[in-house]
Amino acid sequence: MPAYTHGHHESVLSSHQWRTVENSAAYLIEHLRPGLSVLDVGCGPGTITAGLAERVAPGRVVAADAAESVLDEARKSTAALANVEFAVADVHALDYPDGAFDIVHAHQVLQHVADPVQALREMRRVTRPGGIVAARDADFGAMAWYPNPPGMDAWLPVYYKVARGNGGEPDAGRRLVSWARAAGFTDVTASASCWCYATPEEREWWSESWGGRMVRSSVADHAVAGGHATRDDLERVYAGWKEWAAADDGWFAVTHGEVICRA
Repeated sequence: MPAYTHGHHESVLSSHQWRTVENSAAYLIEHLRPGLSVLDVGCGPGTITAGLAERVAPGRVVAADAAESVLDEARKSTAALANVEFAVADVHALDYPDGAFDIVHAHQVLQHVADPVQALREMRRVTRPGGIVAARDADFGAMAWYPNPPGMDAWLPVYYKVARGNGGEPDAGRRLVSWARAAGFTDVTASASCWCYATPEEREWWSESWGGRMVRSSVADHAVAGGHATRDDLERVYAGWKEWAAADDGWFAVTHGEVICRA
């Protein structure tokens, strides 16, 4: 399994901790009901997990992530909930029997894994017949922003090289249907949704999350180690992000692909 490109610097976790069922898994809400069992793959700090657990209680929810350290954050996010368990897991080889869960959910996971089709096969295997595999991933090539300060020009080219060099696929959102069909699903419902950042507060926060990780997170370390950028190059990218955030007419949209797959 490739190393998680972003790591767990605060600039990364601040974005992860902002996520909820409402803003990051709305396409799944209608399928949640009390008593269902859920595996949340790549749960990160567990803020989405908490919303899932509230909606399916008293049903069992397993918060799974490849990083033991981030599960400590998930435990904090779900401390008030009695129906959440935790597990270190590799989505390519899940340590659960066939048909163990009603719903298997993955948010921003498939863009980072070595073999997204195998990951979906495993998610399907541990889902009961008739159950749901749900996945949502950003599509970096479909992101849009205005204005576009010169410093931001290098942002995506550098990130593509870093992510793909680590075995991931940043344009995962558009590929979810294809990957799901390759994994054997025949009943796939696709949708799309976006995050939008336009207020001064949103712009400042988003610029620190993404501009910040280009100079302070594992993304920066991988970029320099891989010869994709120098530290000075990355500082210019960060300055571009801050210039964007300071623009009164600044706007940024993050487009996501989503799939509901019947097992």
